[in-house]
Amino acid sequence: MSSASLLLDTHCWIWMALGDKARFRPLAIRRIEEAARSGSLLVSVISVWEIAMLESKGRIRFQKPCLEWVREAPETPGLSLAGLTPEIAVDSSRLPGSFHGDPADRILAATARNLGVPLMTRDRKLIEYGRQRLVSVVPA
Repeated sequence: MSSASLLLDTHCWIWMALGDKARFRPLAIRRIEEAARSGSLLVSVISVWEIAMLESKGRIRFQKPCLEWVREAPETPGLSLAGLTPEIAVDSSRLPGSFHGDPADRILAATARNLGVPLMTRDRKLIEYGRQRLVSVVPA
């Protein structure tokens, strides 16, 4: 992966895809733009699942059907999906240190660790895990 590589947490992907730059810190916007320019802006496939769950529960709404939105969102220049490999799946169940039980967060942390890329998030639990230096985290 490029030194500019960046994995977006699900909420960051949604904000970016909707053009909601006001939710990001200026440094976060620069990091996203740099990763996109280098073709190394990533979202985990688990984020697709999270978005579908949020949409099915009515917690988020799109102007188009959810499946259409998630198919089009990765078409953003420089953005690609990071798959769920067997290594990531196993690593997510063996994260070092103290980590909460949310399976999506575990997969995001394992993906960032496995790929050697920082995870951009606003999630307090993931930021705290990053402070333990067990995963590289960039606050959104």
